[in-house]
Amino acid sequence: MKSNRGRAGGIAGWLWLLVVLSCPTLAAPQPGRDYLVTGAPTSEQAPQRHCTPGMQAELTERVEIPAPPAGWSGAPQAINVFNIFAGEVRVHHGDREICGRTHDARTRDSRFRAGVGMVVVPPKGNHEPIQVAWEKPLKPGWIPTVRIGAPSPVQQFDTARLLVRTACVAIAIALAFMALMGFLTTRDRVFLGYTLLCALSVLGQSVLSGLSGYPEPWLPMDGQEIRWLVAFSCVGLPILLYVMWLLVGGARLWPATQRWLPWFTAGLCALGVATAWLPTAGLSRLATAMDSGFVMGCGVVFVLGLGLLRRHRADAVLAMAAVLPFLAMAAMDLAGNRLLIEYRVEAIQLSITWFLTVSAYVLNLRLGQLRRQRDEMRALADTDELTGLPNRRAGLKRLEQHMRDARTGDDTLAVGFLDIDLFKRINDVHGHETGDRVLVAVAATLTTAVRDPADVIRMGGEEFLVLLPGIGGATARARLEAMRSQVSATGANLGVDGLTVTASIGLATLAVDDADAASLLRRADEAMYRAKRAGRDQVVDAESTRDVDD
Repeated sequence: MKSNRGRAGGIAGWLWLLVVLSCPTLAAPQPGRDYLVTGAPTSEQAPQRHCTPGMQAELTERVEIPAPPAGWSGAPQAINVFNIFAGEVRVHHGDREICGRTHDARTRDSRFRAGVGMVVVPPKGNHEPIQVAWEKPLKPGWIPTVRIGAPSPVQQFDTARLLVRTACVAIAIALAFMALMGFLTTRDRVFLGYTLLCALSVLGQSVLSGLSGYPEPWLPMDGQEIRWLVAFSCVGLPILLYVMWLLVGGARLWPATQRWLPWFTAGLCALGVATAWLPTAGLSRLATAMDSGFVMGCGVVFVLGLGLLRRHRADAVLAMAAVLPFLAMAAMDLAGNRLLIEYRVEAIQLSITWFLTVSAYVLNLRLGQLRRQRDEMRALADTDELTGLPNRRAGLKRLEQHMRDARTGDDTLAVGFLDIDLFKRINDVHGHETGDRVLVAVAATLTTAVRDPADVIRMGGEEFLVLLPGIGGATARARLEAMRSQVSATGANLGVDGLTVTASIGLATLAVDDADAASLLRRADEAMYRAKRAGRDQVVDAESTRDVDD
């Protein structure tokens, strides 16, 4: 492994040297060249988009920003229009005008990225108002915000809003990738569902905030922004409510909802397809109805969470935290809060981001639970149920690891193969319950006699394997003799009349010709059977057996 890593590092170093030598400008700065110029001069004129009579005919909503009583000061004035969810925006003063669409950055002044804006310089003392016009909003209360002021603060404010919108989308993308990695690791479909939810959130937020048109349209809007918005409402809001219902534990309290609620959610999502054929008036009513239903659903989840707090349910707290921003927005909307009107897009995006973050935390808890279950299943698969010792499969893995360590470190390794004498007679005379007690007692005795309890393995039935890393020869035999004596004392400690417990132990030390664990175990097993034939209750070394055979 180290050699491969060093070889890869050497190759990377030679490649970098080749690049440096072939590009002298990268090796060292040239005298008098401490800068870099990219691009090339252009003959293209700055793009200007004029308002056509057809555009202006659709702009039914208008506002005029009057000049101060003394007239305009002659300083530049920046006008930026936010929260235009569909259609054109026209800003006009004197001979200057601009028409732009939120969902197509190519139509807007490049100095404004989150809204549609323009910078004008009214003559000093001029009283002509600045006119702003837009199409009728989709829903009541979803009205635009017009900001006017010095160009620099207005542009900085515009950039700050763009950063918030972009950050929310970026967080959703990051959470989607994290959930996808979780799905690839666990194959749990819940993680895949969350990934799809985040992807849907990215698309919905992009349409809501206008990022779908930045730097140029990457969704086929084609002037159908309203239908896209309503479609995402019909798809996204029912799914959010369904996830909230799962978060609060409603499916566990009322299992019947698991049968019909997914179908009901799918039916509401299907309305998103129907938006392609609904008239504009129908779209507005559908969007309002979806919003009202979503707020009611959030209220139900919140009330249910309050009821579950008495049971100290952590999931209830998380569900309440997830829906709280949406309920706060609904309350502010009813009160006509100016802050919400001005920052509606950012408020919606931040609420969705908070919901996704809480859901990601719940997913993280689920991932931890899945890992604990995996560890428990692995422990059950590697542990003997009666004695709690490693079973044969786990024991063989540990023996192979000890063999590798011994050969790598030029160390010794001894194993003791132990069999309880006449165990069938113990079961027949004293009962299987007593036999189980004997096995448990012998396991406890052996584990106290070794440094690491994992070095005592139940191989099956009344057979145990004791691993003695770093020990061999007479020392290993003495350790096993001490264990044999301790095993003989377990019968008296159990307090069963007439119970005698002894063990025959075969000792084998790792040899050069032991090709694998099976070879070492075979010699220990043969030594154990030699101890049986010699009268039981003794330790026989495989090396002494080999000497006798020779």
